[in-house]
Order: sequence, then C-alpha cells, then structure tokens
Amino acid sequence: MEEKEAEVLNFKSEVTSLARKAKDNYINGISRLSKYVTFSQYENIETIDAYINSKHISGPEDDEGREKPFFNIVIAAVNLWYRATDIDRKDIRIKATKLKYWLMAFIATIHLQDWMKTSRFGAFLNDWGRSLAKYGSSPLKFVGVDGELYSIVVPWNRLISDPIDFENNLKIEILYLTAGQLQSNPQYDQKAVADLIERTDTVRKTLAGDTKDLTDDYYEIWEVHGMFPLSYVTLNPEDKNTYTQQMHVVSSLQVKKDDYEDFCLYYGSEKEDPYMLTHLIKEDGRAQSIGAVEYLFDAQWMQNHTVKAIKDQLDLASLQVFQTADGNFLGINVLSAMQNGDILVHTPNNPLTQVNNASHDIGSLKTFGEMFFQNGQRTVSATDAIMGNSMPANTPFSSLELMNTESHGLFEIMTENKGFAIEDMMRKFILPHIKSKMNTAKEIAATLADNDIQKFDSIYVPAETVRRANNISAEKMFNGEIAPNPDFAAIENEIKGELSQLGNQRFIKPSDLDEKTWNDFFDDFVMTAEVEVTNEQKDKQTVMQTLSTALKTIASDPTILQDPTKRYIFSKLLETTGVISTIELGNIPADKPLPQASGGSSQSVGDIINK
Repeated sequence: MEEKEAEVLNFKSEVTSLARKAKDNYINGISRLSKYVTFSQYENIETIDAYINSKHISGPEDDEGREKPFFNIVIAAVNLWYRATDIDRKDIRIKATKLKYWLMAFIATIHLQDWMKTSRFGAFLNDWGRSLAKYGSSPLKFVGVDGELYSIVVPWNRLISDPIDFENNLKIEILYLTAGQLQSNPQYDQKAVADLIERTDTVRKTLAGDTKDLTDDYYEIWEVHGMFPLSYVTLNPEDKNTYTQQMHVVSSLQVKKDDYEDFCLYYGSEKEDPYMLTHLIKEDGRAQSIGAVEYLFDAQWMQNHTVKAIKDQLDLASLQVFQTADGNFLGINVLSAMQNGDILVHTPNNPLTQVNNASHDIGSLKTFGEMFFQNGQRTVSATDAIMGNSMPANTPFSSLELMNTESHGLFEIMTENKGFAIEDMMRKFILPHIKSKMNTAKEIAATLADNDIQKFDSIYVPAETVRRANNISAEKMFNGEIAPNPDFAAIENEIKGELSQLGNQRFIKPSDLDEKTWNDFFDDFVMTAEVEVTNEQKDKQTVMQTLSTALKTIASDPTILQDPTKRYIFSKLLETTGVISTIELGNIPADKPLPQASGGSSQSVGDIINK
C-alpha cells in the first residue's frame, strides 16, 4: 500500500511539474511566427478582454493624472460577426448517403433535434458564436455526466494550451471549487481532498495570479488532459514507454521558492481528448486565429488617441486662463483659483488679460481618427450598408446591393467553417452519444417544417390506413361477421384529422417503423450518415421576390416542369438564386390511390422503406 502511494506521489509530482512549466511558458513565453512576427497568445487574449470591456491596457489615466476616454469601436464589429455567422439548431440536419436511407436520415434528424433541445444545444451555439466573434477561435469541451453529454464553451482566460499546436499538447483547465464541491464529487480521492482543505484555501485568481474578488474558501484545481505514460495509471514501470490519453486532477501549494506540495485528486485514462479547437478562419502558425477585436487593435488604439487629444483641447478651452505682470501671482495656481471661485487681486497698473486657450484644429484630429476608423471597418467587413447606417444621398441601389453581397461573402466563408466544425463535433462526440442512447422504444416529439410534415405524413397516413383497415377486418372475422371492404377514404380522413390537431408536431416511436427499438431501426446508419449545416442568413426580400416570380411563371405556363428544355432553364434560374430547387418541387407528394388491405397483415413504414 505504501509503495503504491509512493508511485502516485511520484507521478502526480511529474504531472504538476509539467503543468507548472506549461503555465509559465504560456504566460511569459513568446512565439515567433516569422522573422518579423512574434505572438503572445496570453497577452493577445488579455488585450481582447480589456477592449471588450472598454479598458485601456496602459491604465485609465495619463502621466498627468488625466482620465483617458475609451471610444469603443470593437463591440459593434463583434456583434456584427456574431449575428452574421449565427447558426441555429434547426439548421443542423442528418443527410442520407443512399436513397433507401432518406427516411432514416429524417428520423435521425428528429433524434438529433430532440437531443439538442434537452441538452440546451441552442444556448451552446449562441455562446460559441459570441466567443468566435470575439477571439476568432473558441475551445470547446464535451463531457459525459451520468449518461448525458454536455457541450461547453471553455473561456480562454481559464485554459492553458500550446499557442502553436493546440491538439497535440497538454490542455490545463484551471478551476476554483469550494470545499463542498470537492467533497461531493465521488470521483475525487477524498483523502487527498481532506489534505488539500486542511493545508490551503484561497480566493479566486486570474491566470497571472491577480485576485478576482475577496470571497475565500476556494481551492485552485488543475484539470490536466494529454498523452502520458500508461504507467501513470497502472503504476507499473513496464508501461512507461506506452502513452495513452489521460486526465489528471491535481492541485499545488507553493511552500517556498521552487518548493511545492502537490495533491492528486483523480487520475485515469479517457477514451479521447474532450477538447476541440474551432475557428472562423484558421491562421497558420498560431492556435488562436484572428477575431473582430484583434483586427481592430490599431484602429481602436488610434481612435482612443484621437479622442483623448480632442478631450484635452476641449478641457483646456473650457477654462478661463489669465496672465498678468503682477509679481504677487508668482507661483500661484491661477487655474485652481478660477475653478474654486477665488477672487483675483492684483496691483494697480498691472494688466490682467485672458489667455487665448480656444481649441484649435479639432477638425483635423477628427479627420485623422476617421481615417483609422474607416480602415478598421473595411478590415472587419463592417460597411455602412451591413451596419444599418444611412448611405450618402443619391447612392445607387445597385451599389448598395453589391456592397451588401461583397460584405456577406466573408461571413459566408466563416459560417461554412462553423458548419465544418459542427460536422466534426457531431461525428466525434454527439452522434456516438446519441447512438449509445438508442436502445429504447421511447416516443419522441418533433416540431417539423411544413415540407417535413408532408414527407412524414405521405408515408405514415397510407401505412396507418392499411393497418387500421386490417384491424377492422380482423376484428369482424374474429367475431364471425362478414367483413365488408373497409372505407379507406373515411379512415384516411380520420387519420388526417387526428394529425391536424397536432399542428406542426409529430410523435414517433419505433413501433411505427416496424422495429422494437431505435437501435434496431438505425443499426449502423448514424455512424455512416452525413451532417448537413445550412446558413440561415438570407435576404428575405429577395427570397420572397424569387418565390413570387417562380409562382407566377408556373401559373402562366403549367407545362414548364414537364418540358425538358423549359424545366432545365427554370431549374438553373432557381439554383442560381439558391432559394428552391426543382428537386424540392418534385418531392411534393401527389394524390395517390390508397393501397388495398390484403391477408389481414398490416404494411408498415419499414416495409415501404425496404421497397
């Protein structure tokens, strides 16, 4: 037992030593990206946080004690990027790779939407979008707790990572937990927790060690994830050359300089790294890419400098400054006397004249600041049109439309990159979790769009009609009655009436699909399906005009979808606008004769799929 504790003590010291070294390199180290470019991720993030909160990194006052204004131009850009790259839950769907899987993809999308609703994935998407807009990149974490998967946007200011290679190095998340939180976690070694509580407590601090507040009874915990020797888990020296993904929860108390007491609360292997780094536009040579705030560093600094110069001139111009040859005023602060309302007394025959301290050339300063402001707006694609500002008089509408289109082009690329990141997190974390929870016959509720409701009802209504008709016939035959031909139209109307009362909701269970559990229904489909993410940022006025024109065209010439030449041209026009495709038009279900009941066996949706 003592030997095992010694081994634990040995490797926990190695882990905390590595973590301390990584923290020191992260805070004090500089990455050289090229001959003329150096980068400190820590300083970069601290500057972004300061600018977002309208704080100067050089302090709130100048060398003479005068307050420095902060004329914030970064928040508007962040809000614009946040809004222009927004993705909602409804924009994420499962896509089939084979025709026979289309209904499975449809049902899988419902399962996905159900999980996103219960796990508050919509709130996660909003937090993620805001973080990406500010920093350009955002670290995410996926954690399983009690059989549920939680997605978390990890704040940059509590994460230590390699500034060049995020994926292949340690990730250290610094947490501050209370004694109650430590003692209530069954995974933590409670003996180590008791030792930690007995030896130390502290207030919450920043990465640099500055006190956040005066609330005490907090304990600094390091959650370390990375590749470590397997011997750190097995405590077998023979495993020291085999590396596995592991998680260690440790804490460290500095006894004196270069002397630390370490505590190991938890250690163990993990299936995979729970973190992933996402970007709007990835930058080479650095883990954190460039967000809206960093693009405006120079513009924000120069805007503050210009506003400060204007403020100093206006402050001076607001004072009444006098000059005199009277020696009695030698060494007296005339400005302070005037501000305090003191009466100035001077000797006869010595003039008392006002100094011309009127502000001068403020127009040049404003022009100078505006130059940097406009350049900053161009850098972050924040044109007047996209910001909602009024355009100059007589600006052609075509020019306004072109500027809007060009400005949105960059955001479309960013949104596409967010879509790729969502595909990765779905494939790596979310879909495997959903698949693991499918060994159930649980009924799920789905809120569907009109087109999806038509898809589902077009299969459900005929299948349910036949099932009910067969049940009616079987019941009469069981009672010895002659079973007349069922009234399919009446049964179908009854089913449609029941569905209409549900509005745009549908309730689906595996028995509706001739399967016992969802796992039986999907089999390996979820792992081979594709994830499709659409961008909701559309010009609704243009969409309405396109749909209206398409409707008028079809109404004036109904043969347009039958004639091959007309259909081809019409299809190209719709595809160019990106609003609707002729494939979607072709998917609209037509009126079909109802199938006939036969042999007392019901036809399920699963039978239809197999056909």
